[in-house]
Amino acid sequence: MSEPVLKVSDYNVDFWVDGTWYPAAIDMNYEIMPGQTLAIVGESGSGKSSSSMGLMGLLASNARISGKVEVKGVDMLTASPATVRKYRGKEVAYIFQEPMTALNPVYTIGFQIVETLRVHFSMGPVAAKARAIELIKMVDIPNPEASFDKYPHQLSGGQKQRAMIAQALACDPALLIADEPTTALDVTVQAEILDLMRDLRTKLNSGILLITHDMGVVADMADDILVMKDGVTVEHDTADNIFNRPKHPYTQQLLAAVPKLGSAQSRKLEVAQNATPVLSLQDVTIQYPKRGRVPAFTAAKDITFEIYPGEILGLVGESGSGKTTIGRAAIGLIPIKSGSISVAGIDLSNANQKTLQTARSHTGMVFQDPASSLNPRLPIGESIGEPLFLAKQAKGDELAKRIEELLDMVELPRSYRNRYPHELSGGQRQRVGIARALALNPDILIADEPTSALDVSIQARFLELLQELQENLKFACLFISHDIAVVEILAHRIAVMQQGRLVEVGDRDQILRSPQDAYTQRLLAAVPVPDPAEQKKRRDARHKLANQ
Repeated sequence: MSEPVLKVSDYNVDFWVDGTWYPAAIDMNYEIMPGQTLAIVGESGSGKSSSSMGLMGLLASNARISGKVEVKGVDMLTASPATVRKYRGKEVAYIFQEPMTALNPVYTIGFQIVETLRVHFSMGPVAAKARAIELIKMVDIPNPEASFDKYPHQLSGGQKQRAMIAQALACDPALLIADEPTTALDVTVQAEILDLMRDLRTKLNSGILLITHDMGVVADMADDILVMKDGVTVEHDTADNIFNRPKHPYTQQLLAAVPKLGSAQSRKLEVAQNATPVLSLQDVTIQYPKRGRVPAFTAAKDITFEIYPGEILGLVGESGSGKTTIGRAAIGLIPIKSGSISVAGIDLSNANQKTLQTARSHTGMVFQDPASSLNPRLPIGESIGEPLFLAKQAKGDELAKRIEELLDMVELPRSYRNRYPHELSGGQRQRVGIARALALNPDILIADEPTSALDVSIQARFLELLQELQENLKFACLFISHDIAVVEILAHRIAVMQQGRLVEVGDRDQILRSPQDAYTQRLLAAVPVPDPAEQKKRRDARHKLANQ
């Protein structure tokens, strides 16, 4: 038997905040063997990331760590700083959740990989560059020689994640710690990243510690699973047992909240023959103009679809397909080059500012990141009431009453009206975003990736709430997402975009059960499902489809 690459014993992490020690991880015990993947799962705040960052001393100065963390038999908590530095990067490598903040924006990705190699090996610049290009090629970044000289901002989200993986794997580490490595990626890029990690694990026989809240990713990668809640390990077992025979009520609750592709009830909407669409796009082309040396770019071409009263249209596709561009054009934030857009019968094609304001009073928007879409200086009550005040629909006591009604509607306590955005969780901030978007009783709600940063249980309740509100208020909705399982729960119809073009539009069940376009088929094949046996079959089918 080989020795474990990582053995964690009686491990605790606490943070000193305002004169009190708060536990983030309590009495953790686990080990990872070479070639094995252990997934740590749980909701935000359960201690997943804090416990993994503490393994190699990457936590802030107010953290206290105790217990044993043995990497290849050496205890990192008692080792000298020089030993920890030697192991960090060479024996233990990290893939962080957000590559844009983990990569240095002022250095090229090639320089950053070369730096890692030369810190840990006695390599000259020429040999290090050759190895860096080899690593860039290994992670399937196109045109490795040219990409070596690119800065992080010049790469797409998936390419930045691959660059970070190339840097992490530069020293052939014995242990790879991947913290939410696919959160911001669409399903096709996510599938490629997971394939890459699986191949590298096989080639290098590395152990992987995977931290994620995506149970589809866990089913795809994990051998064993450790479930955390409030810093405590509630269950630790094989992936097969956790998915098929979970023992702890929290694990059962977590799995029950995961949206499963193909399990949603049928959603049909009868549209009256003479009904007028709330949102109509006819042959719309959107082009970003030339800026300096950057040529003009067509983000969407010949887009045609309608959304009728009470209908939810799911708009899906990979990053860069033009989904968000369409959503922003629908409320007049981006001008169109040709075609026509109308909202509630108001033509936005060549609208002046006054017409745009009128059209926007019929439209609500929920953004992907609620933290950045709310003013951090305003209490949430003021943020919710601002559209009503600016539209001169309410003020004084009447405005206060409407704010309380909107808080009730999104199931937030009325006392929260005096809290600031940073005092709320991600799910609570997203509810504030919905309350603000619905303040003017819009005819259509445009929701741009509103669930991508939420845990599965919070996401499940958020989707229930959105469905309840939509059924009660009867607004139409353009729901933009790369999570097809979420779209299946909500949408009556689905539109699929690829590289700025609409490749397929149709009834939800028709698109998901018998897609006609090859791209839609590939997109659906890439969606991971929370079932290890089923996921293996889907992965094999996807590889077969890709090789055709």
